[in-house]
Amino acid sequence: MGSELGVSDEKILALADYATSPLYSEVERVTLEYADSMTITGREVSDELFSRLRQFYNDDELVELTEIIAWENASSKFNRALRIPSQDLWKRK
Repeated sequence: MGSELGVSDEKILALADYATSPLYSEVERVTLEYADSMTITGREVSDELFSRLRQFYNDDELVELTEIIAWENASSKFNRALRIPSQDLWKRK
């Protein structure tokens, strides 16, 4: 059974291994690598990674993707600082 967003539970459980998991497509892998590079302290988005992203996304799509990732990062830090608990929108079965 998949989540309400159409992503299977199996795929969500394999998220930590997205780089090598056969469950993820190349566009999903590069997108998740981008999210990691934006999120993990001390990492940068390399020119090589940005070039790979441009194979899948046009300028407007890249701006929107970047905004979504940045918003989720800001939200996460805001909630953590104010001790706002998870809303439990996804639960393991």
